[in-house]
Amino acid sequence: MTIDNYFIADQFSLLSKIMDIHGENSFKSKSYSSAAFTIEKLPQQLADVPADKLSSIKGIGDSAAKKIIEILQTGSLAALQEIVGKTPPGVIEMLNIKGLGPKKISTVWKEMGVETLGELLYACNENRLTLYKGFGEKTQKNVQDAIEFYFRNQGSHLFGEIEAYALSIQQTLTKQFPDEQFAHTGSFRRQLEIIDELAWVTTASHSALQPFFEANNFSTSESTDNTLIVKGAENVPLKFYLAESENFYSTLFSTSSSEEFSQAWQAIPGVLENATYPFESEEAIFEGVDLPFIEPALRESAAILQSTVSAELIQPGDIKGIIHSHSKWSDGSNSLEEMAKACIALGHEYLVISDHSKSAFYANGLNEERIREQHREIDELNAKLAPFKIFKSIECDILNDGSLDYTDDVLATFDLVIASVHSNLKMTEEKAMMRLLNAIKNPYTTILGHMTGRLLLSRPGYPVDHQQIIDACAAHQVVIEINAHPRRLDIDWRYIDAAMKANVLLSVDPDAHTIEGYADCRYGVLAAQKGGLIKAMNLSSFSRAELEQYLADRRKKFNL
Repeated sequence: MTIDNYFIADQFSLLSKIMDIHGENSFKSKSYSSAAFTIEKLPQQLADVPADKLSSIKGIGDSAAKKIIEILQTGSLAALQEIVGKTPPGVIEMLNIKGLGPKKISTVWKEMGVETLGELLYACNENRLTLYKGFGEKTQKNVQDAIEFYFRNQGSHLFGEIEAYALSIQQTLTKQFPDEQFAHTGSFRRQLEIIDELAWVTTASHSALQPFFEANNFSTSESTDNTLIVKGAENVPLKFYLAESENFYSTLFSTSSSEEFSQAWQAIPGVLENATYPFESEEAIFEGVDLPFIEPALRESAAILQSTVSAELIQPGDIKGIIHSHSKWSDGSNSLEEMAKACIALGHEYLVISDHSKSAFYANGLNEERIREQHREIDELNAKLAPFKIFKSIECDILNDGSLDYTDDVLATFDLVIASVHSNLKMTEEKAMMRLLNAIKNPYTTILGHMTGRLLLSRPGYPVDHQQIIDACAAHQVVIEINAHPRRLDIDWRYIDAAMKANVLLSVDPDAHTIEGYADCRYGVLAAQKGGLIKAMNLSSFSRAELEQYLADRRKKFNL
């Protein structure tokens, strides 16, 4: 490895910044920062300077000189490695974000307890940064934009974040090539939560597509007889499967099915004989072997070939009310009345307002007196907005021992309680299961919120035994949330079928902190479709009357 001045300066600069994040000796950190600046501007390479002459260079003292020698001899800096070892990698990664200096990062880490960029972005979405010194609304928006830009250049993308780009490319292509066929395929068409590339099947020719993209500042990554991959400024690979009209739908079918599904499909009698048939639609492919059509979102496992759930899948229009939302009473951006009226405008029948509980001090959680005040406002709004109804709820923190954040007397004042873990997320499975199972056993727990606490591409979530939780929810009549925020989508769709088989209701909930957040219900529905969720098993598809009856029956069952 060649050790030049830029490498040495970077080591000094990083050491200075991480020291500032930790709040260590400011004189030392400034001296390293100053040395880094000096080293970058030097006309000669430090590797060519005799060791005993380094400290005589203006701006480099004895301490810096010793560290320069250490770097030149070992290729690293022990002081830097030591402090890096004491710092979460995600905290160091924050230094890549424009507008986040060491002092702000220190606040994010030490006061907010946020250790990754994904967590920080989610905190911005929840309007949480503004609660801390040095973060106004403008700063929060700038940080959010900078993190989103950074993520766009990392190679993996959330479905909810890449969808608009995918649709805009589709619109451009159909306009540019009106006589050709284009259809989304691959992981995007299967509605996977994380997308590494966008793919299409098209009848457009290689000779037409490649020049068009290159003329629009896309680079070609791969070019074969049957495929073309290009990439633009958004750093998203666009893959095209080149087909003729005769094999367009067979290519579309094969490229929008998982490997497991495809292998099971190939084993069906008659499939291979029909493989070269010029189908006029994907439906015709299924008709060719006397099977009902299976939506692309469900083409993951072999088991779906024996299922009839596809025709009954939940649809975005099946959502009747907004469950799990936050207002200005805690860390939301809108008033209760604004949120209720936005629900009415969308045609919903009810709003379940579920601000944070008192232990969530970082989110302006509600103490007992503020709960009473909020409930008075809800009563007034319900009288004003009838027949629309605001249900009294709370997103109640599950504490370290699995108990809920209020006494039973306080919990009894809510129509329903969403119990969620928000603190001490670094748990063993044993610890996580103890907390969750204790919370589920509490008769006031109506819904288990974001089961694992995961943030996609940022935080894996604490380990849990999904089946054991599902069984406990079945035993105690607790609904499992499908948190619809594109960065959560928690419970994972892969466990939805197991929940339905155990007769456990699920609930697609936006966890909205703004009225715009209601739109996230759609992403929750798309994830729910992958798990095979049907309308009848989704709590937020209940009408207002059905929800009221469900809650009344539950209270009666548990003598609440």
